[in-house]
Amino acid sequence: MNATNSQSPTIVLVHGALTDASVWHGVIRLTQAAGHHVVAPSLPLRGLASDAAYLASFLESVPGPIVLVAHSYAGSVISHPATLDPKVKALVFIAAFQPDAGESSAELNEKFPGSKLGPATTTVVPRPGGNDMYLKPEAFGEVYAGDVAPDVVSVMAAAQRPIDPAALGEPLPARATWHDLPSWALVSTRDLSLPPQLLGFTARRAGSHIVEVESSHAVPVSHPREVTEVVLEAVRCALS
Repeated sequence: MNATNSQSPTIVLVHGALTDASVWHGVIRLTQAAGHHVVAPSLPLRGLASDAAYLASFLESVPGPIVLVAHSYAGSVISHPATLDPKVKALVFIAAFQPDAGESSAELNEKFPGSKLGPATTTVVPRPGGNDMYLKPEAFGEVYAGDVAPDVVSVMAAAQRPIDPAALGEPLPARATWHDLPSWALVSTRDLSLPPQLLGFTARRAGSHIVEVESSHAVPVSHPREVTEVVLEAVRCALS
C-alpha cells in the first residue's frame, strides 16, 4: 500500500439509507491503496436537518481540504447548506439525490418512474420519537442490490441501518451546495431504488461531470473500482 499523501484532500464517504459505512469498504480499500486519507462516518438517519448538522460537526474535525462523497440519501445531506464547509473543495454524488431548495428526497424519487421503493417492498417500525423504515429482506436484492452476490445481499439485508421516513420527506431549506462547488455524479443505469432518469436529470441540472455505470443502486459494493475512479477524478480537481 502506498503511504498516505498528506497534501491530498481527505476523502469523506457518506452512506445513505438502509446501509451503513460498510457499503464503502471496497472503495476505502482502493482509495487507501492509492495513497489517500479516507474516512466514512455513520449518519444517524433521523432527519435531513439533523443529519446535515451531524455531518457538518464531523467535517469540522477533518483537516482540509475535503472531497465529500455521498451515496443515495446522503446526496441530500451533502446538498444541505449546513454542510458547506469552506474546506470542501468538490462533491461526488454516487447514485445519489441532488435536491435543490424546496425539494425532498421522496418528492424527487416520485418525479420519474422506475423506483421499486414503496409500501410493497418496505416496512416501517415505530421507535421512541419516530419510525424506522427497512427494506423487506426478500426485496433487498431486487430493489437495492441486483448485481451483488446473493450471500452478500443476505448480509446487507440483515444488517440494514434504517431511516426515519420523515427524513425523506424533509425539503432542502435553501440553495444547494452544488451550486457553489464542482461536482461529479455517477448514474447507476440499472438502479431500481433511485430511477436512472432522475439521477441523470438532477446531475445535468447541477452541471455535474457525469459517469454512467451499468449497476444496481448498490454501486459502491458491486463496482468499487468505477466508483473510486470518479472519486479520484474529483480529488485531482481539488488538487489543481
